[in-house]
Amino acid sequence: MPYTTKQRQAVLQVLERRGERPVAAPELADALRREGCPVGLATIYRQLERLAETGTVHRITTETGALYQYCPRRDAGQACFLLRCAACGRVEHLDCPQLRSLYQHLAAEHRFQVDPRQTVLTGLCALCAEQEAEHGEN
Repeated sequence: MPYTTKQRQAVLQVLERRGERPVAAPELADALRREGCPVGLATIYRQLERLAETGTVHRITTETGALYQYCPRRDAGQACFLLRCAACGRVEHLDCPQLRSLYQHLAAEHRFQVDPRQTVLTGLCALCAEQEAEHGEN
């Protein structure tokens, strides 16, 4: 069992409570400070990277920097496919055999190994797509 510090546990608890809402490290620092658990930003980044290495947390790279999200499927031993809405920023976990087939095809036919834990498909969630359709946006 890996060694767990109080800071790592505090970071993990905040991420768990956020559910599918990813957070940037500075926002996480603010949340911890509000909860009476001030943790330095360098420590938060270090803990987030360790949690990402173990599969407990996803690191999602965006145009504005990294976001972090708790992974509810880390114990299932499954590859996590992530869907990120470009409009609202929501990130969802997806278990879809069709995507596994695509990754297998890429490996067999194109000799390219995709890391599902590092793969984020970006598009529009159903709600944002519906709102765009109502407003006539493309």
